[in-house]
Amino acid sequence: MDSLNTKIKEVIIKSLELEDITPADIDDAAPLFGEGEGLGLDSIDALELGIAIKENFGVTFSTVNEETRKHFASVNALAAYISANQGK
Repeated sequence: MDSLNTKIKEVIIKSLELEDITPADIDDAAPLFGEGEGLGLDSIDALELGIAIKENFGVTFSTVNEETRKHFASVNALAAYISANQGK
């Protein structure tokens, strides 16, 4: 498992207080949002996760739009965005 992906999963679990989930329980390619899919996160979770990503990785997101939604689609998508934008 990629170390960035593992760190992202740990941030998701901690920031959203998902006490019954471990990083191994989260599929890197599974959707993070949507009812009945992946983690089933909602818009409030997205705001909290965006703040946690900024605090932990120093990466910010522009206004919520279709492009931003793509970055939050899965752990893999978040990792790609963080890798491309960290330190900018």
